[in-house]
Amino acid sequence: MEGEQLTEQETALYDRQIRVWGADAQRRISKSRILVSGLKGVVVEFCKNIVLAGVGSVTLNDDREVTEDLLSANFLIPPQDDVVAGKSIADLCCDSLKDFNPMVHVSVEKGDLSRFGVDFFEKFDVVVINSCSQSTKKSVNEKCRKSSKRIAFYTVDCRSSCGEIFVDLQNYVHSKKKDDETVECHLYFPSFEEAISVPWKSLPRKVSKLYFAMRVVENFEDCEGRFPRDSSSTGLPTVQKLRKELCEAHSVDESHIPDSLLERLLKGKREFHPVCAIVGGILGQEVIKAISGKGDPLKNFFFYDSMDGKGLIEDVS
Repeated sequence: MEGEQLTEQETALYDRQIRVWGADAQRRISKSRILVSGLKGVVVEFCKNIVLAGVGSVTLNDDREVTEDLLSANFLIPPQDDVVAGKSIADLCCDSLKDFNPMVHVSVEKGDLSRFGVDFFEKFDVVVINSCSQSTKKSVNEKCRKSSKRIAFYTVDCRSSCGEIFVDLQNYVHSKKKDDETVECHLYFPSFEEAISVPWKSLPRKVSKLYFAMRVVENFEDCEGRFPRDSSSTGLPTVQKLRKELCEAHSVDESHIPDSLLERLLKGKREFHPVCAIVGGILGQEVIKAISGKGDPLKNFFFYDSMDGKGLIEDVS
């Protein structure tokens, strides 16, 4: 990737972006290979953004058939029944994304994400996953870390009016301006498993309540063998019991995780379009930063709650 230059056509098409972050950054972006798994609304927003930015290729993984819930925030799926029939979500999104930027290669990879091995993930520079269990997040992240090269790993979830992004760039080097000079900065990112294993009591007092609530709900879904899309408010009593156990184990007061927040996360099968746009936009921005090496990356969690309109970055490491 380092030796390849932008083509004349790429230089003309991405002229405005090159003026912002330079030809070298655009070259890295245009040669990058992205894997995206779980095509819900927030990820569709992200895919649209990176395709327009001109990444090299996007591989989509989601074998599910279209449902009414998935249609609610996925603007890439055509509304016509005759077009949708017999096709997976990934197939339908692939057809639509190609129209956004013909210079980006968009393809589909069928199969269960959790069954892919290290060799499969080594083909990519960035892996973004959504709508999967906590155990799958840990597994895929670990496989990316076993690769012979550094793979940027992201998870993203939007439930009801809330959103979460996790970032693992491993040992990351980027440049930034300081006193009119460009300096090289080094950051270490923990894995997803390492991050969520940090004792809650050792975290700053003002850590987002969404962080704790998401961990409780994820633990509930893993224990029950449920996918995030299968959860509902009927599981609230079980979740409350699990919250009590986790808070006791971490010596943290249960008031950190209010019932109202847990219920919102459990009921949130349908995504809110504005939340998808905000969180998907942030994710796209962070991936472009990681690929181009320009700007300070988010470390390592981002939370958004439309109830108060705040976005928070939390360093959990």
